Amino acid sequence: MQLNPTTVKSLRGQLNWTQQQLADACDVSLRTIQRVEKEGAASKETTMALCAVLEVRQGELIKLEDNTNSCDVSPALNTRNITSILALSSVVSFILGMITVFFIMS
Repeated sequence: MQLNPTTVKSLRGQLNWTQQQLADACDVSLRTIQRVEKEGAASKETTMALCAVLEVRQGELIKLEDNTNSCDVSPALNTRNITSILALSSVVSFILGMITVFFIMS
């Protein structure tokens, strides 16, 4: 699961805890907390432990993509993309229908 590393680090900072203290409270390794705060990578079990210890809901820890980064990684499905896809599928359906009618009439 992808968590927001900045949020986890900030919540830990509010408690004035070290990474080791958070790891002990969550019953995970120090390396796990380091990975979460650096990469945001966490198992479901680690995520649930962090939520319980930090007293937050899972949604508060989930990583939200920055607008600048999400455009670089992959194009988002926005209204314009969906409209283009629907228009293209309509044209393809029409063409396939015409070809079917042509072969039936022949």
